Amino acid sequence: MSATVPATGETGAGTGAGTRTGTTTAAGRMAALARAELTLLGRSKATLAAAVFMPLLLPFSLRSTVDQMDLKGTGLSVGSVVLPSSVGFSLLFAVYSSLVSVYAARREELVLKRLRTGELRDTEILAGAALPSVAIGLAQCLVLTVACAVLLDVGAPSAPHLAVLGLLLGLAMWPPLAAITANFSKSVEGAQVAAMPLMLVSLFGSGTFFPLQVMPDQLASACELLPLTPVITLIRGGWTGGLSAHDTLGALGTAVAWIVLSVFAVRRWFRWEPRR
Repeated sequence: MSATVPATGETGAGTGAGTRTGTTTAAGRMAALARAELTLLGRSKATLAAAVFMPLLLPFSLRSTVDQMDLKGTGLSVGSVVLPSSVGFSLLFAVYSSLVSVYAARREELVLKRLRTGELRDTEILAGAALPSVAIGLAQCLVLTVACAVLLDVGAPSAPHLAVLGLLLGLAMWPPLAAITANFSKSVEGAQVAAMPLMLVSLFGSGTFFPLQVMPDQLASACELLPLTPVITLIRGGWTGGLSAHDTLGALGTAVAWIVLSVFAVRRWFRWEPRR
């Protein structure tokens, strides 16, 4: 590692052996870890470029694809397709993909193992490492939402609470999924390969490139169970206002189920030791 994670407590001179000073709260410990992680992220040019620029470029390429779609009878417009998809791109690239690399790299460098010997709890270690990526993803989502609303004449959301809820569920879902995916890699390079299957399935099956409304019914029903689908559904429903109570509850149930399962999997199977 080219940067050292700040210690969460130090033995103060003249205060007695074992007396700790400095950051002692959970929020303070995670903030210190997040600052160190942000420094490391800034030094990883490839990861930073993929996290920052890819989600900003993909909506432009998606626009031309959506223009060629037959959206008649779906209740969708170009803007209502591109805007939620832009949020999905940010969640996949800025949050999920970058965090798979972060968790794999810190594990192989023994950083996670060393942090566990200190004051930080396991949840704080994983959450603190995720904060910079989540903050970047959130900022991108807000910028892309405003840009799409203005440039594509989408306007204000009809049900803003659904859009906000979908975004928050997405930000809560993808960090633990990234932690689990990192288990399947032995290096930073392998982390990107490990992340690819879920990314591709989410891109093509969760309504980002192709809305579920233009898919065959059986395929759409299967794709509704993917982790990104309820996020896209809620955000899109927030703008179109056409989401029924049944569809809303279904999307909420699917998203919460993925969060619960992924958090359980992290607590049960996350690897803290390097893979050899």
